[in-house]
Amino acid sequence: MPNRLVSATSPYLLQHAGNPVDWWPWGPEALAEAKRRDVPILLSVGYAACHWCHVMAHESFEDHDTAALMNENFVNIKVDREERPDIDAVYMTATQAMTGQGGWPMTCFLTPDGEPFHCGTYYPPQPRPGMPSFGHLLVAVAEAWRERRAELAEGAARIVAHLTEQTGPLEESVVDDEALHAAVVKLREEADADRGGFGGAPKFPPSMVLEFLLRHYERTGSADALSIVESTAEAMARGGIHDQLAGGFARYSVDADWVVPHFEKMLYDNALLLRFYAHLARRTGSGLARRTAEMTGGFLLGHLNAAEGGFIASLDADADGEEGLTYVWTPEQIADIVGETDAEWACELFSVTEHGTFEKGASTLQLRRDPDDPERFDRIRDALLAVRELRPQPARDDKVIASWNGLAIAALAEAGVALDAPHYVHAAERAAEYLVRTHLVDGRLRRSSRHGAVGAAAGVLEDYACLADGLLALHQATGEPRWLTEAIGLLDVALARFAVDGVPGAYHDTADDAEKLVQRPADPGDNASPSGASALAGALVAASALAGPERAGRYREAAEQAVRRAGRLATRVPRFAGHWLTVAEALRAGPVQVAVVGPDADARAELRSAAARAVHGGGIVLGGEPGAEGVPLLADRPLVGGGAAAYVCRGYVCDRPVTTPADLVRQLS
Repeated sequence: MPNRLVSATSPYLLQHAGNPVDWWPWGPEALAEAKRRDVPILLSVGYAACHWCHVMAHESFEDHDTAALMNENFVNIKVDREERPDIDAVYMTATQAMTGQGGWPMTCFLTPDGEPFHCGTYYPPQPRPGMPSFGHLLVAVAEAWRERRAELAEGAARIVAHLTEQTGPLEESVVDDEALHAAVVKLREEADADRGGFGGAPKFPPSMVLEFLLRHYERTGSADALSIVESTAEAMARGGIHDQLAGGFARYSVDADWVVPHFEKMLYDNALLLRFYAHLARRTGSGLARRTAEMTGGFLLGHLNAAEGGFIASLDADADGEEGLTYVWTPEQIADIVGETDAEWACELFSVTEHGTFEKGASTLQLRRDPDDPERFDRIRDALLAVRELRPQPARDDKVIASWNGLAIAALAEAGVALDAPHYVHAAERAAEYLVRTHLVDGRLRRSSRHGAVGAAAGVLEDYACLADGLLALHQATGEPRWLTEAIGLLDVALARFAVDGVPGAYHDTADDAEKLVQRPADPGDNASPSGASALAGALVAASALAGPERAGRYREAAEQAVRRAGRLATRVPRFAGHWLTVAEALRAGPVQVAVVGPDADARAELRSAAARAVHGGGIVLGGEPGAEGVPLLADRPLVGGGAAAYVCRGYVCDRPVTTPADLVRQLS
């Protein structure tokens, strides 16, 4: 019989609705049940595209004997970390503190009040070296609860107190030119000069760090910064982590050479990478960067689009229970499709070998050089893709997450301008329409929706900040005042509801009226996506240039305070402060603001295009009619001689207006 998860909106929870485990969704009813039964809580956290979550589900949660142990001794709660990042953050912090590492699936044992006393991640059905079986762990925890409950409860209370003490606001530190240079030096030391990226295996796409380094290069001309950017961008684009047939990037590479990915594809990764590769193509003219951006944009529009609007969360790592089944190839499979002659050429080009680079003699597809016959390559790629589409396909986690959609809206809006691809801007508009229509309820943002129905979970700081940033990028791409108005509304709520009282520049990840957990999370670090606080700082910088004088000073001061609060993080561990550093670069550069005015779009087109090509990352470019209503940046910007003109400002200092693209480029240089 289905359990309580059968009515969930989360695809991850629905995956467990047929388990023999008596699962509860997170909520006051579940905690009350643990108190009524006087048993601990077993909290299991994961997400729909997680390979090892599927493994543990099959090994343990589908097993009737294991389920009986769980049901007898615990109240079992299942949480989708993507729907409830606040719950995930609290207990992941506890897991990392107890074990020195974290990951998903996450397995935590809590008191009925929600305080953690034992945490871990994946547990196997049979003991392994250094790891008990899940069944043995269940028995041991149940016995400890019966025999040493007071000791466990006391320890859990100490853990919560320690975590609260250790996760307070950081001390302020100036992020000036010296600090930004020091961050580049540290990144240079940690970079893999031979294979791109940072550190060894596994390797994750360092999107935000690359965006910072590109902005730093634009502002300072640093050869070190550009070298890291170009080597990493090429290694990722040519490796197996990048889908060489359909575009899009997998979550990470299990090896140091970017050959074998962990095959799940996440919206946030691909949004951040689209934005970065579009900026790189604009700045360097790299054909590889442009093709990669176009393939990534095509993947977003073709594979992560939601029917009602917006973009879905992810594609699974598995298909038919087998990781990578959709994506890998043998030489024989390729020969069967394109014939022996073309197969020999294609296998050499795609690094498909007899021994294989993955499992069972199969290989991921790489593209370590450009094809010498592009027409032949396109024909073969189309043939392989057509056959691949007939294979079992990875499941779609089709919920729409506000913050990740904000990242996608920003990426599509900026890539649409940088690559002269108006269909990207149209897609960003469609997503923004959906988010504003569906996720904004009584002036407050909800975290997720599915099939057009909004969920109950409240938006967290990253939702407000990332969506605001996306709407500000869309405002610049379209000139529509509506998107600026909506962004300002989100930012004002964020400043009012998420700030840490009495600590300028510090923010909680949950609002002051959100559900009270054992700890109020406040993680400033940038990880797979920007932290809520760094995303807020970035949106505030842009808004300070766009929102008009009544808000400009307040927004800029708030952004500067937030960057100072993250200063030590940015200089000591820059790999985990990539977005903070991009925001700091925008502040150091002004940010540059370009207002292009003209009597109509055609008159503005040349200047608008020149500005889009020449402006540095983080710069503000907006076009429209002089004094357009609801567009403060165009106020008091008259035409020159009755024709189009561009006004360039840095901070509060403006240059004289120019009327030719050449003069505009010179000013921006």
